[in-house]
Amino acid sequence: MRRPLSLITLLLFTVPGVALAQVDSRTASLSKQLGQGQEPRLRSQAAQGLGSSDDPEALKPLCNGLKDSSEQVRAASAQALGKLKELAGLECLKARKSETDAATQAAIQTSIQVLQGLKEQAPRLYVMFAGVKDKTGGLRPEVVKFAEARMRRKLTQVGALLAPAKESKSAAQGVLRKHGIHGFKVQAEIHDTESGGLKVRMVCIGYPDQALLGDVEVQASGAKPEDLLKVLAPRIIEEAADTFEWDT
Repeated sequence: MRRPLSLITLLLFTVPGVALAQVDSRTASLSKQLGQGQEPRLRSQAAQGLGSSDDPEALKPLCNGLKDSSEQVRAASAQALGKLKELAGLECLKARKSETDAATQAAIQTSIQVLQGLKEQAPRLYVMFAGVKDKTGGLRPEVVKFAEARMRRKLTQVGALLAPAKESKSAAQGVLRKHGIHGFKVQAEIHDTESGGLKVRMVCIGYPDQALLGDVEVQASGAKPEDLLKVLAPRIIEEAADTFEWDT
């Protein structure tokens, strides 16, 4: 049962400048190890770590890893791209058709199947994502765009088909009938908190009927805005999915 006008707050308690800051530094460290590590074993481990990171920034170093001189590293990078589930990875995987190592070629094909399946999966809901508004007044435009990109990625991961901008009501209703799913419109806002952190609030309404369903909030502190949003952007989507029962 949906909870109208619900308010959920997630407090991510952190040691200032440590826990959440590691989200960014870990990806950077693994990327450096994959690109510059001396031993193939360590480079392979870095590729595996990037695949498990759920960080879209891991895509580029993993695609570069497909060109490594070591078959072990190329295979690990190919496998990691499937685990990362970033659809843009399809392009670099398909570009490696000339791969001669059998194990690497098998990993490439397996990851292509995983990503292709994700791309072609039947949608579970239809979402008009109205973007992100900076209510702090102090975030750089690229940071806001960064948060929006992560929310879009998470929406896709939870099975959302994203509606085009300025879609007519009749067109939206046609999509809903075709797939037999429900439609939602969401709008996110980023606010400052009294503790010096950030709060992300998301309002959810029916789409295209515009019935207000409610809102959810998540907040965190203890790191730079971009590091906080790496955690909060996908988390707000998870909270909305749970609260408004997007899986039904």
